Amino acid sequence: MNNDNKQKFFHIGAVASMSLLILWCIAWETLIAPLKPGGSWLALKAAPLLFPLAGILKRDIYTLQWTSMMVLLYFTEGVVRGWSDLGATSAWLGWGEAAIVVVYFICAVMYVRPYKQAARKIAKDLLDKVNTTAK
Repeated sequence: MNNDNKQKFFHIGAVASMSLLILWCIAWETLIAPLKPGGSWLALKAAPLLFPLAGILKRDIYTLQWTSMMVLLYFTEGVVRGWSDLGATSAWLGWGEAAIVVVYFICAVMYVRPYKQAARKIAKDLLDKVNTTAK
């Protein structure tokens, strides 16, 4: 698999997993296993995920970087609820949320990786050039 195909794969993975996470959170708290019968205000936890979606679709490096950190809050919630929720369905949904976040995190980090490596190389080359000129 060449670099372009890898980048495309990781971008599709990031978009798909973020979209799935949004749908997962909404379905969990409104239909499948809400905290209160008829739905829960916890479905609003999906709202912060909607804001970076446009940047993720546009392949914005900065957005992919900060969302890879932001989704760790959802990972934490998924693990806590997977471990502690008394209902089997809700616990399963918590572990599912954590798994989706792991997929997003890996895809986002792997998508950004070549750009970070290129920026590091450019910075190193510039420093080498400055140090050589200064001597």
